[in-house]
Amino acid sequence: MSHDTLHTAGTPDSSEANLLPLIVEPEHLIPLLEHPDLVLVDVPLKAESHAQHIPGARLLDFKQLVGSNDDEIPGIPSPETLSAVISALGITRDSHVVAYDDEGGGWAGRLLWTLALLGHTRFSYLNGGLHAWQGDGLPLVDTVTQWQPSEYRAAYVDTSVMATREDILDRLAADAPEDKVVVWDARSVEEYRGEKGQNARLGHIPGAVHFEWTEAMDRERNLRIRDYAELITELGARGINPDQHIVTHCQSHHRSGLTWLVGRALGFSDIRAYPGSWKEWGNRDDTPIER
Repeated sequence: MSHDTLHTAGTPDSSEANLLPLIVEPEHLIPLLEHPDLVLVDVPLKAESHAQHIPGARLLDFKQLVGSNDDEIPGIPSPETLSAVISALGITRDSHVVAYDDEGGGWAGRLLWTLALLGHTRFSYLNGGLHAWQGDGLPLVDTVTQWQPSEYRAAYVDTSVMATREDILDRLAADAPEDKVVVWDARSVEEYRGEKGQNARLGHIPGAVHFEWTEAMDRERNLRIRDYAELITELGARGINPDQHIVTHCQSHHRSGLTWLVGRALGFSDIRAYPGSWKEWGNRDDTPIER
């Protein structure tokens, strides 16, 4: 698929259900910035020093998206906590949320994955995030956006986007090939090999395929998602194909926020994210590990 075709994939959707497709280009977002159903969310890496944003964006501290190993589902905040976070952003069930960040899609993807888990279907990723917006010479502001909080009641509605430790263990032990899981490890190669990390145990899930999250970014196009055909080919060469049961993870389901999003954009029929990620798997003594 050429870059021109990839850009075409970001044109506005004509359906009434969504204002925009999953992956949207800056030029196609501009006309809708003041649409009453649009909620633009900026999820920066360093919220405390984040001075400028796209006009109308609402700021979200990524720490509010990440749970602990002590949560009911490791790595995911409780529905009550998420209700408060989403409500504070003024998001309703009718909102079309467009997320972006300043690092190539990790935290933006994590927000969209969280919304998918909550059963929210109207969402998009601004391709390339802040880098692409600035690269296209579009305006930024430093004024605070005002909005009304909502009363969003969160619940884990669509657990098909999520995999737990138990799910992965069951899939690894499955007898039938079609029931097996392919684990997409989005961490650095040093983490994957067990040469780096701050967990009790280092290495990777047995049989996991390594494809680092940054490999999905096009650095010559302001961190947009790379050409779809190239990605499909490279992932297939590593052993990740669209018709498999795929679970992606990293250390805390931050970097895998982007790889989950990329899988969705590529049309993978069953791609899930493991919110516990290596923070859970690598700190237990009952999980198998390869190095």
